[in-house]
Amino acid sequence: MTPRKIPMRMCTGCGEMKPKRELIRVVKQPDGSIVLDATGKKSGRGAYVCPQSECLRKAQKVRRLEKAFACRIDVGVYEALAAAMAEQEAEQNG
Repeated sequence: MTPRKIPMRMCTGCGEMKPKRELIRVVKQPDGSIVLDATGKKSGRGAYVCPQSECLRKAQKVRRLEKAFACRIDVGVYEALAAAMAEQEAEQNG
């Protein structure tokens, strides 16, 4: 039996290629809202970020999510993403 191919995605913050399961998907939904997708199954255009808040800050600084989604992203959206990411980190740690 051949080993399964692991899907790789690039983090928009650090630019490293990592297994898709290790990254958090950020989705621009069809209605235009931007949310974190922990399941990886929400419909819409996706971009990936490492689970560290530092990568989200880098992506915001260089506007990589705005380039990926071809739209302007409000600062409040980044704050909501950072809060959701911190919440996920807290759940995983404990």
